[in-house]
Amino acid sequence: MSDWVPYPPEFAQRYRDAGYWTGETFGAFLADRAARFADRIAVVDDENRWTYRELDARATRMAHGFVARGISPGDRVVVQLPNVAEFLTIVFGLFRAGALPVFALPPHRLNEISYFCSHTDAKAYVIADRFGGFDYRTLADQLDVPSVFVLGDPGRHTALADVPAASGELPEVDPSSVAFLQLSGGSTGVPKLIPRTHDDYLYSVRESADICGLTPDSVYLAALPVAHNFPMSSPGVLGALHAGSRIVMASAPSPDVAFGLIEQERVTITGVVPPLALLWLDSAARRPEDLSSLDVLQVGGAKFAAEAARRVRPELGCAVQQVFGMAEGLVNYTRACDPDDLVAISQGRPISPDDELLVVDAEGKPVAEGEVGELLTRGPYTIRGYYRADDHNEVAFTPDGYYRTGDLVRVLPSGHVVVEGRAKDQINRGGEKVAAEEVENHLLAHPAVHDAAVVAAPDAFLGERTCAFVIATTPVTAPALRGFLRERGLAAYKIPDRVVFVDEFPHTGVGKTSRRDLRATLTARLRKA
Repeated sequence: MSDWVPYPPEFAQRYRDAGYWTGETFGAFLADRAARFADRIAVVDDENRWTYRELDARATRMAHGFVARGISPGDRVVVQLPNVAEFLTIVFGLFRAGALPVFALPPHRLNEISYFCSHTDAKAYVIADRFGGFDYRTLADQLDVPSVFVLGDPGRHTALADVPAASGELPEVDPSSVAFLQLSGGSTGVPKLIPRTHDDYLYSVRESADICGLTPDSVYLAALPVAHNFPMSSPGVLGALHAGSRIVMASAPSPDVAFGLIEQERVTITGVVPPLALLWLDSAARRPEDLSSLDVLQVGGAKFAAEAARRVRPELGCAVQQVFGMAEGLVNYTRACDPDDLVAISQGRPISPDDELLVVDAEGKPVAEGEVGELLTRGPYTIRGYYRADDHNEVAFTPDGYYRTGDLVRVLPSGHVVVEGRAKDQINRGGEKVAAEEVENHLLAHPAVHDAAVVAAPDAFLGERTCAFVIATTPVTAPALRGFLRERGLAAYKIPDRVVFVDEFPHTGVGKTSRRDLRATLTARLRKA
């Protein structure tokens, strides 16, 4: 089994010749921006306010500390942190130590974290002591991982604050090597791991910052969990660093927290998922905060309805920018020069002139121009395969290197992409991807469950919610099943929003469960409710 699939040499050379890949590593990236913007404020959170020079020095110290504690080049380190300034020093410290961060999200629990650690042979796990009422040290206690580093009170583990001050040479890092592992949405279980190189990812960061108009005077609010691809690089915190902008870390994306930070720090741009955008729109008129500094509200992670997009400027006083992308690579943006109607109805066009898009039917044949089909893509920042997933890669990628996104789209004559749905059996719950099969497998482990089918239910707020249809052999309640799933370490956003008990499932002509019929059944029940 190969760990990852590199770009074919002829494509890699093409991307270098085009100037997309510049040979810059993440460690050099931060050092360069620290030299350019030394005394400007780089990052702000509830407790810290660091300049670019300070951020760079802290990242270097962290790198030496990791090396002193046995972290070697190529080691994988699972990082599960909230939105705090230390996220940047830890991650850039790992980059400079030659290690590979594996980005986990704060809601992940034992089911996901144990998989990330075992699948990557993780050398270490980095956590905050507590966040959102959860003690991550209790999760760490259940893992078989050599080292646990804790931001805050370490308990029986190692405190990140104790990293030794050290000097000397840090490892050389190859810009074409894997820099980190990110998480896919996943349609069949726990997320697949996505290997991103220094070269490919920094290209997308630089172009995103340019497309989004970031400058040293911009202020970017990280409202969503920063380990997500969207707030990390579209343009995200990395795009802000590239441009010399200021990053403001929000402990939560709610109006109670975010609006105060927008007013206090004079935030100019932020990114949210559609449910949050709707919440902000509904809250703005009732709240006292001054949001006049906000120039751009980015909305991504799921399709943003045209009707909602048209509300942003009159109700929030700023432009809306639609973002449609994936951690596997391809990112599309509407541009500032696009007409308002085009911004409302589309999810943008690709970053790069070398982003290749194919829209195909169920047999893999290109559809007619403007018709709906599954989106396939390859390009200078789209991966050629998941990490340690040879069998899955044969399904997820075509023989000539196109990634099968699973998104149903149509492409307008302007090149803008309009998202129409999903081809994969995956639920997009407010931007969080839920694999139906994974939840079904956990439900089937309950002794009272004979069969289970998890489907998406339309929802005005989240876009989709999860509904589990369950055939039970003995009496069991919905709260009991939800509690069972939590005990199995399933992330909170994967717990079904609704559980419906049925006597049997509708089936297709060949005896398979028909999720189309289940969705129709669910929709009918919701209309009657």
